[in-house]
Amino acid sequence: MIARAKEAFAMPHPLFALDAANPHLAKAIALREIFARDAVERDQEGGRPEAQIRLLKESGLLNALIPKEYGGAGEPWSTALKIAREFAKVDGSLGHIYAYHFNSVHAAYVRGTPEQAADFYRRSAAGNWFWGNTANSFSRSLFGRRDGADWILDGYRPFTSGSHVADYIQVAFEDEATNERHFAAIPSNREGLTIENDWNGIGQRQTGSGRVTYTNVRIRSDEIFDFRANEAKPFQTLTPFQQQSVLLNVFVGSAQGALIAARDYTRESSRPWLHSGVERHIDDPWVKRVYGDLYIKTKAATALADEAAEALDAVWARGRDLTEEERGAAAVKIAAANVYAGNVALEVTSQIFEVMGARSATTAHGFDRFWRNVRTHTLHNPAEYKTRNVGAWVLTGEPPAPSTFQ
Repeated sequence: MIARAKEAFAMPHPLFALDAANPHLAKAIALREIFARDAVERDQEGGRPEAQIRLLKESGLLNALIPKEYGGAGEPWSTALKIAREFAKVDGSLGHIYAYHFNSVHAAYVRGTPEQAADFYRRSAAGNWFWGNTANSFSRSLFGRRDGADWILDGYRPFTSGSHVADYIQVAFEDEATNERHFAAIPSNREGLTIENDWNGIGQRQTGSGRVTYTNVRIRSDEIFDFRANEAKPFQTLTPFQQQSVLLNVFVGSAQGALIAARDYTRESSRPWLHSGVERHIDDPWVKRVYGDLYIKTKAATALADEAAEALDAVWARGRDLTEEERGAAAVKIAAANVYAGNVALEVTSQIFEVMGARSATTAHGFDRFWRNVRTHTLHNPAEYKTRNVGAWVLTGEPPAPSTFQ
């Protein structure tokens, strides 16, 4: 009887399995297994995930969203978001900077001309570039002055995710004379550019989201995006959709990963509570109820994330023909998914400790990284304001107005 019970106990079914029919997702699953091997140690050490970026380059996943005609795979946004979610099951930092890479890959397409986008796509695919950014939305700390047709930049940008391992970076700066914002893309080894690698957040420790300093950095005229404000305006406001979609899928992946890790620990290591009256911790009705509740909520967050990803795919496919009405409908879905995913992830990553037990709260296990990663991101993206926007739409039918976070 005991032998049969142990045999049955040793075969847990998978949770939140990714469909591996898509070869890009199959590669993500294989990489996730590799990333998991030292995820706890890398989280504790911080620094640069250089070996992991090398594996990403070897996998071909950096070119997944570049159109086929320019050397990429032509996958939709939803593919990158599912990959980010898969990585975040074990490492929120890699999920974050992988998907954020595509925000910058597509920057010229959103903010420049089709010709500029084609040029950057071709060169990025050919060079297998990994992209970071120095385009913080709130910071007015980097200014440029004209030098003939070029620009000279001085100052800094904070929160520059991925810059510490990037080949190319997206840049945002203000004209020191007019305060008008401009965007560009330059190689990360440009003279005068100093990537400080000084990020010290409680979570997302390998994202390199610290400061980048500019000292007389020259930006050539052909590196400046030719932003034409009157052309395809709704499409030009999709950058927040991309960013928010990345974050919400990091939330979902973190919740999924935390629940899987906790389930395995509870099955193998947790001891029943003294007064529970059961011999195995998993037989405690309280433990069953908590895991059931957390699983149901995580499944719901996953479903909303999938719906939001489909909405992003749809508006992205519309390109410059996108209408304000279509954009507004997608904004509500993405905002709702973001709010729910963040709230669920915070709950899951915290409550798992209650059912794992006191011994789970040691640094060696690293279970706390899930909560720290989610908490770090949710603070940059307050759920209160997104919830109000969704509520306003419910009451009035008016979608959120385009803004930095919508």
